[in-house]
Formats: sequence, C-alpha cells, structure tokens
Amino acid sequence: MNENEEVVVKAEQERTSSVGKMDMSGAFGASSINVEKVKGAENFGKTVVRLIKYMRPEMLALIVMILLSALGAWFAVWVPDILKKVTNAMVDSIQYFKTDTLLNDGYIARVCLIAAGLYCLNAVFQFVSGLVAASMAQHVVRRMRYDIKIKLDKVPISYYDATTTGEILSRLTNDVELVSVTLQDSINQVITVVTTVSGVIFMMARLDWLMAIVTICSVPILLVVSSLVIKKSQKEFARQQQLIGKLNGHIEEMYAGHRVVLLYNHQEDSIKEFEILNKQLLKATRKAQFLAGIILPLIKLINNITYVSICVLGGYRAGLGLISIGDIQACIQYTKQFAQPVENISNIASTIQSSIASAERVFKMFDLAEQDQETERCDVSNFTGEVDFKHVAFSYTEDKPLITDMNLHVNACDSIAIVGPTGAGKTTLVNLLMRFYEINKGQILIDGHDIRAMHRDDLRSLFGMVLQETWLYKGTVAENIAYGNEFATREEIIAAAKKAHAHEFIESMEHGYDTVLNDDASNISQGQKQLLTIARAILADPKIIILDEATSSVDTRTEKYVQSAMLAMMEGKTSFVIAHRLSTIKHAEVILVMNHGDVVEQGNHEFLMAKGGFYRDLYLSQFQGQKEEPQSDSTGFIQT
Repeated sequence: MNENEEVVVKAEQERTSSVGKMDMSGAFGASSINVEKVKGAENFGKTVVRLIKYMRPEMLALIVMILLSALGAWFAVWVPDILKKVTNAMVDSIQYFKTDTLLNDGYIARVCLIAAGLYCLNAVFQFVSGLVAASMAQHVVRRMRYDIKIKLDKVPISYYDATTTGEILSRLTNDVELVSVTLQDSINQVITVVTTVSGVIFMMARLDWLMAIVTICSVPILLVVSSLVIKKSQKEFARQQQLIGKLNGHIEEMYAGHRVVLLYNHQEDSIKEFEILNKQLLKATRKAQFLAGIILPLIKLINNITYVSICVLGGYRAGLGLISIGDIQACIQYTKQFAQPVENISNIASTIQSSIASAERVFKMFDLAEQDQETERCDVSNFTGEVDFKHVAFSYTEDKPLITDMNLHVNACDSIAIVGPTGAGKTTLVNLLMRFYEINKGQILIDGHDIRAMHRDDLRSLFGMVLQETWLYKGTVAENIAYGNEFATREEIIAAAKKAHAHEFIESMEHGYDTVLNDDASNISQGQKQLLTIARAILADPKIIILDEATSSVDTRTEKYVQSAMLAMMEGKTSFVIAHRLSTIKHAEVILVMNHGDVVEQGNHEFLMAKGGFYRDLYLSQFQGQKEEPQSDSTGFIQT
C-alpha cells in the first residue's frame, strides 16, 4: 500500500471510529459546552488579536454594541443610588412625623419615575445592543463561511485525503457557530459583567468603603470554589462523553452486524457488554450531574452569606451613625447586582475559551497551503486527446518515491487499460493526469501542451469520469445528467440518456426526467445510478474518458447494459480504463501493467501473455482452476 492510500485508510478509520461519539448531552440535561471536553486554544492571545483584525469591517458595529451594552448596564447600576433617597426620605418623615408632607409634594413619585425610566433605558439599550451584536455576528460568520469555502476550493486534493469529511464539516459548522455565539452573546455578557462589577464597586465605595471590601472579598472565594468544582466536573463529563462514545460504538457495531451476531448466537454476550457499558455510563453521569448541579447552590450560598454580612455590618454602622438606612438598602441591592454577573463568570469564560479555540482552528484552515496559481485560460476545443508522459516522477512523501521515471505515449482515441496490484499507482496516474496532484519532475503533455501551463478548469473540461462509487445529488434526473453541461437542452439530455441505455428506465419512473432523486439517490438501483453517471459523461462530450472499475458494483445482467453504454461513450475518445478484473480489458488496444509506480510492461493481451511476465502471472492468478477462459459477448466486453 502506498503512502497516499495509507493516509486515506487512516482517515477512513478515524471517521468510522468517530461515528458513535455523538453529543448526547441534551439527553442527560446538560449543555453541550459543559459535556464536551473542550480543548483550549494553543495561542489564545494571538488568536484573539487575529479575530479582532478579522472583524475590522464590522468594527463600527462592535464599538456601538460595546457602548450600548455598557450604558445599559450603567443605568441599572445607577438605580439603587437613586432609590436610597426615597428610603432616607421615608425614614426621616416617619421619624419627624412628616408623612403627609412627603407624599403631597410628590417627591417619592418623581424618584420612582426616574428609577423606572432608568430601568426602561437599561432594557432598551440591552435589547438594541443584542440586535447589533446579532447582526454583527452573522455578518462575520457569513464572511468566515465564505472564506472557508473559497479556501477549500483552492487547497490540493492531498488535504482531503488526509482530513476526514467530518472534521471539515465540523470546522464549517460547529466551530463557526461557536465563534458566532461569542460574538453575539459572550461579548455582550463580558461588557455587562465588567460594567456592572466596576460600577457596583465604585458606587459601594462611595456609600461605605468597609461594606465594599466585604463584597469584593467574596469574589476570590467564589472563583476558587467554582473553579475547583468545575475542574472536577469537566473530568467527569469527559469520562461520561467517552463512555457515551463506547456505548454508541457498541450499539452501532452490534446492529450493523446483527445477522452475524444472530448466526453465531452472541446475543447474550452482546447484551452483557451493553449492560456493563450502560451501568458505567449511569455511574459517570450521576457524578457529572451531581458536580454540575452543586456549583450554583454553592455560589448562591456564598452570595447569601455576603448578603447577610452586609445587612449585619450595615445595621451596626447605621447604629453608629456612620451611614444611613438608605445606604444600607442601596448596598444590599448592589450586593444582589454584584452576585449575578459573578455567577456567570465561569460559564462565560468556558464559552469564550471554546470559541477562541474554534476560531484558532478556523484560522488554521485559512493558513492552509493552496494550489499553484492558475494560468491564463486557453481554448481546448480543438484538442484530440493525445497524451504523453515524459520522465515523470512523483511521490506523496519525500522519503517514499512512488513513480520514478514514467514514459508513455497514448495516441488520440486509443483505449488504454491500466492494471496492477493494489498500491501499484493506477489511480495515481490518472490523478496526475488531471492535476489533482502535481508531479515532482518531468512533463505530462496533452496534444503537446504541458498541463502545468494550462488552467485547471480548461484541463479538466477535457475529461469525463465514471467511477465505481457513483455520485448523484438531490435534484431531478435531468439536472444530474446535465451536471457536466449546464447549458444542455432537454433534447440533448434525452439523447445522452438513450446512448447510455438509461432512457427506458427513466421514462418508467413516475415523473420521468423530472423525478427527484434522494440525497443518496436511494430511490434508484446501483446499476441505474451508474447509467446516469455514464449519461452525464456522454453529455459533457469530453476528449478523454476515465473509467475506474465502473462495473464492479452492479449485477451481471445490469453489467451488460453498463458495458454497452461505456462502449458508446468511449467511441472516438481517448480512454483510460483502470481494471481489477483482467477479463474485462482483454481486448484493449494497449494494456499498461503497473507495479511500484512504474509501467513494467506494455502491449496487448496476446503480446503480454506470450511474454510470460508480470501480466501473465496476474492474469493466471485470477483464473486459476477455471477450465477455460471467459468468452466475449455481443457488447465486445468479456463475460466473467
């Protein structure tokens, strides 16, 4: 197995092993951020600076949001200082029997109206700040998604070989969404917390410095207690998530191979293992939920102790005549205001940490190496499909060369079969031909033009591909056929379908060419999928056709239709046929035999068999024990 295939296999194994690791936090009544084992940013400060720079087009909105949020929080901080005047006035009026005078001059009403107005302003400013934050966040993440998409279109194919699809989707969805959460909610919360805490400390210090010190002293106690519990709970949540992954993996494995489990009577063993994992998960979930549930009561307990301390200390100092009853009332209100944002600090910090780590992962995508810059467009309409490999060398990694010195000439309209053992470099050859990878040395020429001097779009417009794994998207049959030629008319689409032997089954469908295929085209058979991809290639009318074991996943009856359609498609085209079943390419004009990245033999079937070399060994190994060689059918392909 070559280096690239090892990378692909490893990536596929990672993707498969991650299937069971779903986020089931909602089922256990916990937030996903708490349950997920959050990995912090490798360079927090640098990522924050880069995120701020990335937000430069939205900087005005950010400044407006910060000002609105800070002013809104300050209005709420101001209210207790105003209401204390009402309390002091009422105490004085009761003490000096002036209740009627106080009520009649409307003093209390005016102060209460001012306080209500400030609370209304607080609500309005916070609401508008939230709207500005939401708009700013959506503009930023929209641009971020767009930049990721543009980057993904420019990175080399090797990136996709080494990176799982799930990881790419995670960057484009989960990570971008976490950044959005920070921009939309967390920044607002941070500004509110900072303004509220600093404002409360300032106002309390104006009222009584001793009570301000008591309130401030509660902060380190809150932080120490919450951090200790949170640190322990994160470990338990991580263990819970690990067990969820194991349990889901076991369930998926057992039901994916349910028939085998039943055949060998392993139901009892499966149930026992499930019960063990289930009990472990139950135990871990109890611990995690207990620790998560104890944080808020502990914080409230500390806040209530602070609240009582303020009441006792305030009453004592009021008795000494150092402060008024209104000052005590204001300090109590400030204590309540102070406690609420402090309770949210740990959650805000966790969210910001997760978001900055997500932003860092997104920025790493932005920094990925791109393909070489495109050259100017050229006219390829007169190309015939003549291909030359001249002293081509290529390796996926520097220490493991794959192709060392390949020389090959293919005439226009020739049919070339490529055979060889797994890892010989068959698929690599066509990948190099379409510039999915760049060669290290040598030249690849099409009609005498070096492909590195051609725009990739122009180069790839020369090719049509039919692979073993078909790809169709959710859309009508006609749209899928026209995917390679968006300007095709309905008549041209039907003509291509007829040539691909697909017209008959398409017409038998309920809506014909307007039938909508599912996401995975599960409403048609595998053979029908293959015929549609052939029709797509025929409609694109490429100069060069590439077939990669296109009939291996269909039944024998359908294979004849597919083979006949491929013959029609290959007529008058240069074609490269990658084959594992050597019987299917017996009558190819030229057979390239590859091993360890190089063409070791070349010629037609009879010549190679007579030569008695590597090809003959491969061929005989596939038909060892058969009494006679397969016979060809009316399609021109060989029956197996």
